[in-house]
Amino acid sequence: MSLLKYPNLYSPIVLGNTLFKNRIFASPTGYQNLNGDGYLNEGATAYYERKARGGAASVATFEGVVDGELGKGGATHICLDTPQIDRGLSRIAQAVKSYGSVASLELQHTGMFANRDLAMFGGSSKGLAYGPVEMELNGRNILPMTEDILERTIEKYAKGAALAKRCGFGMVTVHAGHGWLLHQFLSPITNTRTDKWGGSSVENRTRLVKSICQAIRKEVGAAFPIEIRISGSECYEGGYDLDEGIAIATQLDGYVDLIHVSAGNHEVAEVFAVTHPSMFMPDGCNVQYAAEIKKHVKTPVATIGALSDPALMEEIIASGKADVVQMARQLLSDPDFPNKVRTGREDQVKKCMRCLSCFTNELTVGEPYCAINPETGRELEMKFAVPSAISKDVLIIGGGVGGMEAAITCADRGHQVTLVEKSNRLGGVLRCEDGVSFKKNLDAYLDGQERRIHDHPNIRLMTGLEMEPETAKRMKPDVIIAALGAKAVIPQLPGMEKQNVWTAQDAYVSMDKLGDKIIILGAGLVGVELGLHLLENNKTVTLVEMADRVNDGGNFLHMLGLQAELDRTKLPILFNTTVKEITDIGVRCISIEKEMHLQADTVIFAVGQHPLRDQGIAFHDCAPEFHMLGDCVQPRNITAATSEAFMISRNIGLA
Repeated sequence: MSLLKYPNLYSPIVLGNTLFKNRIFASPTGYQNLNGDGYLNEGATAYYERKARGGAASVATFEGVVDGELGKGGATHICLDTPQIDRGLSRIAQAVKSYGSVASLELQHTGMFANRDLAMFGGSSKGLAYGPVEMELNGRNILPMTEDILERTIEKYAKGAALAKRCGFGMVTVHAGHGWLLHQFLSPITNTRTDKWGGSSVENRTRLVKSICQAIRKEVGAAFPIEIRISGSECYEGGYDLDEGIAIATQLDGYVDLIHVSAGNHEVAEVFAVTHPSMFMPDGCNVQYAAEIKKHVKTPVATIGALSDPALMEEIIASGKADVVQMARQLLSDPDFPNKVRTGREDQVKKCMRCLSCFTNELTVGEPYCAINPETGRELEMKFAVPSAISKDVLIIGGGVGGMEAAITCADRGHQVTLVEKSNRLGGVLRCEDGVSFKKNLDAYLDGQERRIHDHPNIRLMTGLEMEPETAKRMKPDVIIAALGAKAVIPQLPGMEKQNVWTAQDAYVSMDKLGDKIIILGAGLVGVELGLHLLENNKTVTLVEMADRVNDGGNFLHMLGLQAELDRTKLPILFNTTVKEITDIGVRCISIEKEMHLQADTVIFAVGQHPLRDQGIAFHDCAPEFHMLGDCVQPRNITAATSEAFMISRNIGLA
């Protein structure tokens, strides 16, 4: 009998002639050219090294563009034909190998999307781009790949793989999915060539990928593992389906050592949240594609997509749906997932909330800052221990997400912490979302933080107490951290005093008291997510919004998943509409076209938060050292609260 709870998940596997210590692989996640010089900085080494230290059997890297002239999608891409690029690559490979993990270099070419600005909004058109066929794309003329260009591309991939092996990588990952060049050749939608490289024949459409894999094999040898990533289905109307994905995988069978089955096409907005599953998708939503493909090939198969439950991952391996499970965002929210689960500490795992804060931040500021793991994006800084802290008595006022992170970080640094929360439960305003189906991992995170606080010997918890400045002074702390949060903005409207008017927070916890027909004032993230939750509870819901669009709160990639859910549920939103009065039977509004009266049993307002600044400032002279953080400074998001709490607390007590 195995001593492991998940023996199949942690059984080694051999690909090529390389041993992988378990079945958990870190799938490719990008690290950008942050210095603007085309080279990787030291942060990249620390970023990938951290995943290896956490126990992943393999760690795949950024998009390594094989052809800097014809394959580079944007200014932040790292190109493998850049002079002396091997120095930075070697550091990454050596760092990953140091922990017994196999480093894999992703090989990429953007094809018809080459040499364009990859900004999500308002990109420019510039430079050469080749695709399977000649076409016009967003005002650009895409040229068809000639025989010479095809041979050049094959050679570039082979040289990229040879570079990877020379630098110490133990595997290469050929990206042939998600709409990039090789996917463009695999897809019958984009590859309508009439020669041996395309058309209706799946054999022809896979010819380029097979030729690349053969060229790579010639360079790296038979023992060196080659992984290929494909989209098992394009997952949109008009795109290829799973049957086509099976046909593609069957053609590639035997050319590689691992077929990594993903899904979707990055250029199709409605399936972004399938390729990168949103919080509205079920766990393991894309496993079905790998499971079906595995029935038709002899090559080992990897699956990916919304995997954070080790029991589900164990079942996937044990039942033969896949041979390897891959994770991206989960290893950002907790890079120690593999080690924690193996050693029986899965209750300590921070499960990814699929909020896409990491991806949005990577595209906007260059670092994948995580909402619940403040160390992500700061791996280089975290790699080196800060000096020991002089122990302080720290009073933290407010037990929301920021206050809890501050308490844990201070206590871990050796400070004596008193955490005061005026309610009887930790978690703050986010606790109102208990039981919301698509927020289950948020619940799990808050529960985990609360457990850590209760179990920590350096934390004294006081709940049901509203701290006053005079009381704080009598406690004589060395440090005060005010994390009091915010309160709902109350619209100045006639009728706000009526009994049928609720805040969003109160509505969440009073579902049985709400009427069947509901109007929500405000279509920000709070209002829209509440509307979706009310629909799940069989309420009739309409949102009223003054602006002309949903406010994404700065997380534009989460908005893509949210939009897909809005399209699915048909949640009504009246944009460009101003509420003038709340009545006993609904709300009176004015839109661009007309005045109207919308009937409702219940009216809920979700028009923003007001920081409790004055309440926080009242404590500024109650201790020698004072900090404010989170929503009481400025209402923002979980990412900001945890980051501020962690960094402020980490530096308390330093000389």
